[in-house]
Amino acid sequence: MRILTLGLAALLALCLPSRALADVTVFLGASTSPSTRQVRGAAAGAGLLIIGFEFEYADTTGDPAAAAPALKTGMASVLLQTPAAVMRVQPYFLTGAGIYQEDLGAHSDQGFAVGTGGGAKITLFGPIRLRLDYRVFKLGSGALISPTHRFYAGLNLKF
Repeated sequence: MRILTLGLAALLALCLPSRALADVTVFLGASTSPSTRQVRGAAAGAGLLIIGFEFEYADTTGDPAAAAPALKTGMASVLLQTPAAVMRVQPYFLTGAGIYQEDLGAHSDQGFAVGTGGGAKITLFGPIRLRLDYRVFKLGSGALISPTHRFYAGLNLKF
């Protein structure tokens, strides 16, 4: 039993990196439901090998003429990613939950949201990467538009 315990401990030590990796992203993109509107935001995350965690805030502008509400989201997500970039590209998949605030005219709704998506972090030079991301958000039952889709590109700093 002692050998098995030592073997598992050694295997775990080999699987974990010597330090956690972290990154921050600032992004600009588009929400496409029900019309295309600008979205901007920031994210901060940390990861161990293939599992990472991220916190993100995003603000989507409204378009009253198209009956498209303004939307603010604050999400916490878990990422599954390759342990390192392959040919300068590190793909990832994520899922998470958080809160949202939707406003259109007199309508205002806030509640719980879940999000799923994926993308890639592409090394440009040194610790600077281009991040491309697509997400689908399922908003609470009082939301005018759900699900909502978002695409973005951002600058990512790895440290």
